[in-house]
Amino acid sequence: MQFNPRGRGSRKRPPSDRGSDAEAGRVPRISRLMALAMRLEELIRSGQVTGYAELARLGHVTRARLSQIISLLSLAPHLQEEILFLPRTLKGRDPIQLRHLLRITVIPDWRKQKIRWKALGL
Repeated sequence: MQFNPRGRGSRKRPPSDRGSDAEAGRVPRISRLMALAMRLEELIRSGQVTGYAELARLGHVTRARLSQIISLLSLAPHLQEEILFLPRTLKGRDPIQLRHLLRITVIPDWRKQKIRWKALGL
């Protein structure tokens, strides 16, 4: 009788064949969401998509969720840039979650946004 050391439902990962020059860790989720928001806005601006409702339908998400992602575009440009270039997450959870930034996106003053951003402790 043989026992598999991995439990039922565990992920089977192929052996890592990354080069030694590949960066360790993963891109934070919030960075990916920021890039997605920019891309979605570009799709609307170019006329490839008629509106946010169509984007939500095509992306299989609710309009509310899409609205959360798009709200990242109301952040100050320098904060958007910082989010895009956050350091990779090496282990555990990402230090910044979308819920942290949603509180900042409702502030119209970019200077106040910067103050709240720094209060997150990055």
